[in-house]
Amino acid sequence: MATPIRVTHTVMTATMLLATLGMFWAGAANITSAADPAPKAVQTGTPRRVIAADSSRRTLAAIAADGSVEWKRPNGAIHDLHLLPNGHLLLQDGWTRIIEVDADGNPVWEYDAQGGDNAGRSVEVHAFERLPDGATMIVESGPARILEVERDGKVRKSIPLVVKNPAVHSDTRNVRPTAAGTYLVAHERDGAVREYNASGKVIWEYEVPLFGKAPKPGHGPEAFGNQVYSAVRLANGNTLIGTGNGHGVLEVTPAKEIVWRIDQQDLPGITLAWVTQVRRLANGNTQLINCHAGPDNPQIIEVTPAKQVVWTFKDFDTFGDSLPVAVVLDP
Repeated sequence: MATPIRVTHTVMTATMLLATLGMFWAGAANITSAADPAPKAVQTGTPRRVIAADSSRRTLAAIAADGSVEWKRPNGAIHDLHLLPNGHLLLQDGWTRIIEVDADGNPVWEYDAQGGDNAGRSVEVHAFERLPDGATMIVESGPARILEVERDGKVRKSIPLVVKNPAVHSDTRNVRPTAAGTYLVAHERDGAVREYNASGKVIWEYEVPLFGKAPKPGHGPEAFGNQVYSAVRLANGNTLIGTGNGHGVLEVTPAKEIVWRIDQQDLPGITLAWVTQVRRLANGNTQLINCHAGPDNPQIIEVTPAKQVVWTFKDFDTFGDSLPVAVVLDP
């Protein structure tokens, strides 16, 4: 495992954060490939800045509000991505290496899940997140566990996961901490979301329904299943779920009642395929990433509670058909 580098974290005001982001956009192009001023991305609605990655193209890039490429860099397989309050990016470069890069694109911290007690056994990471105290949550498929890793690389906590259908590539997808100190885990192969407390006990579980349809293998719009990708706990206590190859989004109450749903053909002119990351925005809208849907469909979508599409993003020049992660920022 590479030796992590300590970084001092500070609490930033909104003005400081915007200034730092401005440096990030400017600086990153200097250490990656040159910026491309020719607009490639197409957006509907209010233009935004987007940082996204595509596993098939092996590309991580920042796209300006006008559609031009601000910077891009080669990158390995990726299933999670975070912009930190200090303007750094927390990302993965391949299935085991998690890195934090600064405003110049230089690695300032890293963790390789293939080291330590995983030496010699199969492991993949599909979820990670910086915790409020500076430690990093890293979730390992194969060993089936949540780790909390200190800045010096020391594992301070290991939480075992319940996996009924083990597979090193699909034990888990995205995992998110909740305000209550629990963890929501999307178990892709099991087709279920499980919530774990700090000691690893499952305290809530939701099996993603097939709605009477037969599973069909594949990644595109013609496939179908319940291979869930993401789950986040909302302020109202409900859980927002990106159903993966279930082609949609569910909002589920603690009593497991579906109170809001987007299905594959609910959005006019858009076909959903592998719905990966989902977010409930401050304005009440929902943002979703539409992976493997083909170039006729947008890769990122924002919809209102009434399922009106108010913003879309599509860039099949910089990225391809395997864009599962993105950070969307107002210009």
